[in-house]
Amino acid sequence: MSEFQVLYESSDALGPLIVLDSKTTRTLSFGDNDEQSKLLKLQPHIPQHTYLQAMLLVLLFQQPKRVMVLGLGGGGLIHALKHFDAGIKMTAVELRPQVIELAKRYFQLPMSKKLTIEQADAAEFLAAKQHKKVDIIFADIYSAEGVDDKQLSAAFIADASAMLKAEGVLVLNCWKEHSQDRALLARLQQHFAQVSACLTGGGNWVIFATKRDQQMTISGLKNKAQQLSQQLDFPLARLLTRFDVWS
Repeated sequence: MSEFQVLYESSDALGPLIVLDSKTTRTLSFGDNDEQSKLLKLQPHIPQHTYLQAMLLVLLFQQPKRVMVLGLGGGGLIHALKHFDAGIKMTAVELRPQVIELAKRYFQLPMSKKLTIEQADAAEFLAAKQHKKVDIIFADIYSAEGVDDKQLSAAFIADASAMLKAEGVLVLNCWKEHSQDRALLARLQQHFAQVSACLTGGGNWVIFATKRDQQMTISGLKNKAQQLSQQLDFPLARLLTRFDVWS
């Protein structure tokens, strides 16, 4: 990582917090060989990780007015969603206060009246049921060790379902090995009419759990993906070939 300059280095009760800078990018790391968030400095709305790009496939099925992002990181999803539609009301929930401050200070977090930041445990925030229902929940709760087990629990999935509107979608960022977790699929099917997923080139397994069946042909999806690619400013065609119903 000789091409990177360390802009910030600290730690909290959950571990290290490191901000790395290069000529074109800025990276948030939670430990050695960890790349939690990566921002393209001149085009922060273009996600640099394929799993974030995959999570935005949900916009093929949903034109959200209100979303919830669980796990802020450097704010990559916030940037992309604001570029897609500046009118979306967003609530981001982040456990670590320093992460929130770093997103604001180093990652150009687009603060506005449309964005609310909550410093809280995401599972507890959902369980409290104090927030208005949303169209999409993006769950990307990770540490340097990987996905938080709470994100895959029966309670979390039930609470997320209760927080969604009638046609809402839960988007979960997981690992490739979770594609073999039949118990996880069963938990999702208890609350959602259809569960689809996308295997990314980076080894992530992004799950889309929808309250209602999505009746769309392959040609219809391709046409929408072409339009959405223009709106988001990055291509979705390759990701769409990896997208299918999880059964």
